[in-house]
Amino acid sequence: MTGICEVIITAADPEWLAAFTRRLIEDRLAACGQQITAIRSLYRWDGSIQDDPEARVALHTRLDLVPQIVERADAEHPYDVPCVIALPVSAANPAYIAWVNSETQTP
Repeated sequence: MTGICEVIITAADPEWLAAFTRRLIEDRLAACGQQITAIRSLYRWDGSIQDDPEARVALHTRLDLVPQIVERADAEHPYDVPCVIALPVSAANPAYIAWVNSETQTP
């Protein structure tokens, strides 16, 4: 394992998500975020199927920082239950791993 991960977060408002991503980078909770501004999300909520436009960001960070990112999303995200999913990176360019580690805080 590399000790880094990709954290996926979705939101209805792409500008809100970009600003949230910027705050996480400024606070060194993520090294970067790659945003897709238009996705379509289908899901069950309150007993019915929803079909909504959303934005999605993939953050690159340390696995150890995921709990802090989840905490921030729970506090700041407009959704009652924000999607925050961490996917461990099993292998990567060693120089990229070093860069992610250098751009994020040590937990």
